[in-house]
Amino acid sequence: MIEKKDVTITPLGLQRRLHIYLPDDYYQSKETYPVMYMFDGHNLFYDEDATYGKSWGLKEFLDQYDKKFIVVGLECNHEGNQRIVEFSPYTYSTHYWGMIKGKGAELMEWIVYELKPMIDSTYRTMPFRECTGIGGSSMGGLMALYAIIKYNRFFSKAACLSSAIFAGKDQLLHDLHNTKINADTRVYLSLGKKEANSNYLHQQRLYDNMVFSNYFKDIGATSMLNVIEDGKHDESSWEKENKIYFDFLWK
Repeated sequence: MIEKKDVTITPLGLQRRLHIYLPDDYYQSKETYPVMYMFDGHNLFYDEDATYGKSWGLKEFLDQYDKKFIVVGLECNHEGNQRIVEFSPYTYSTHYWGMIKGKGAELMEWIVYELKPMIDSTYRTMPFRECTGIGGSSMGGLMALYAIIKYNRFFSKAACLSSAIFAGKDQLLHDLHNTKINADTRVYLSLGKKEANSNYLHQQRLYDNMVFSNYFKDIGATSMLNVIEDGKHDESSWEKENKIYFDFLWK
């Protein structure tokens, strides 16, 4: 089942909707559950809620998956380019977007210190680091990668699909090199061969993903880089990865 709740992101002074997946028998059982926090919550479960009319189909997948979860999906900011701003941990400049003064660091701090405690007190979660993961795609994938680095003491798993690593790559590498990463960390990275509009851009994005994947492996963590032959930068492609990243992160 999906529950929707409105919350206030206090450092940003904005209201936002949560899309929360619970096992269908949640209110009939006394079980506790691991939790995945995910970005762009409106795109995860129902096509009618999704920005482009197609979701990740995550509800249908989890309903039949052999392990039960709670998934907390945070809806993005739909105003102008504010999604990019809120899902950017750093301030940087690009030719296409211009100067982006990222608010992702403030958003992530709110997720860790306000949202997670609220979820843990409201639902029967397994609140421990080992039972807590984070995920997203594109800018949400960048935020998941940032979270597993900066808040490794809270998250042990990250699903980073089609991540916009270019949006602050140097700062992210600096943080990675200066952060203690627990050896039990698991990071799933992916990109599709049909995402970029040129082979040069694809190779650049592939290289960026390889840098992070190899670094996690070099320090003793576990990482998987999945290059998808027919993968595009859209929800239909990410839906096909549901079982792959859930199996890798949780089994």
